[in-house]
Amino acid sequence: MSMGQNGDGPTVGQLVANASKELSSLVRSELELAKTELKKTAVAAGTGAGMFAAAAFLALLAVILLSISAAYGLTAAGLHPAIAFLIVAGAFLLIGAILVFIGMRALKSAKGPERTIETSKQSVEVLKAIGKGDEDHAALPESGARR
Repeated sequence: MSMGQNGDGPTVGQLVANASKELSSLVRSELELAKTELKKTAVAAGTGAGMFAAAAFLALLAVILLSISAAYGLTAAGLHPAIAFLIVAGAFLLIGAILVFIGMRALKSAKGPERTIETSKQSVEVLKAIGKGDEDHAALPESGARR
C-alpha cells in the first residue's frame, strides 16, 4: 500500500479503493459459499425426492401383489378365479367411486374469496364516484371490515 503525500499513511482515496476491493472480495466469497451450500441442499432434496418416488413405486407394486393375493385367497375359499378377480376389481372400483364422491363434495364446498370480491367492487364504485366528483360516496370501505 502506498503512502500519502506526506508519508504518514494512505490517503482517503486509497482507503476507499481498498475498502471497495475488500468489500467486492467479501461479496464474491459469500456468493461462492451460498452456491456451495445450495448445491449441497439441492443434492439432498433430489436424493430425498428420489427415495419418495422409489417408495411410492414399491407401494404400488405391493398393492398389485396384495390384490392378486386377495383374489387367490377368494379362489382358495371356493370361488371361481374369474369371479374372485372380479370381486377384487369391484372393490377397487367401489373405493375409487367413494373417493370421487368425497372429492366432488370437497370441491363444491370450496368457495371463492367472496369478501374480497365484495370490498373490491365497493372500492371501484367509490373510486368511480370520486372521479365523477361525487363526494357523498367518497369513503373507501375499511380493509378487513366484517359483515
